[in-house]
Amino acid sequence: MFTKPAHLPERIISGAFILHSGLGKRDVGDEQAAGMHGMAVAAYPFLRDVPPKQFARLLSTAEIVVGAALLIPLVPSRLAGAKLTAFAAALMGMYARLPGMRQPGSVWPTEQGMGLAKDAWLLGIGLSLLMNGKNGRKKNGKRKK
Repeated sequence: MFTKPAHLPERIISGAFILHSGLGKRDVGDEQAAGMHGMAVAAYPFLRDVPPKQFARLLSTAEIVVGAALLIPLVPSRLAGAKLTAFAAALMGMYARLPGMRQPGSVWPTEQGMGLAKDAWLLGIGLSLLMNGKNGRKKNGKRKK
């Protein structure tokens, strides 16, 4: 097993949450896909050329991959943490870029922004796994005693 036992709670809880979210987006309707796409395009304009249904499928797949990486103990914590950090950073980017998510002149969320602001815990978990994810190995690849 490549995962430290101490990493299991944060990996299982965040992984299950993200996997469930990704599975729920697999077969969204046109209206829901357009809503997700519109919100993403408002934060990341380069996504404008991706059709809404394709965007929803890509987002679903990304969430399933991140969630599964966190849940599978054979995936090293640093790798799972890197995936989670990238995913959470994109969510935090949406929080920072979308109008109405934050109180004027502040980093604190509005009621509308609370859902995205809460994703900061994912970023913290991802960074923690990255920083503490050496899994008991020294730089030369030998196990620590």
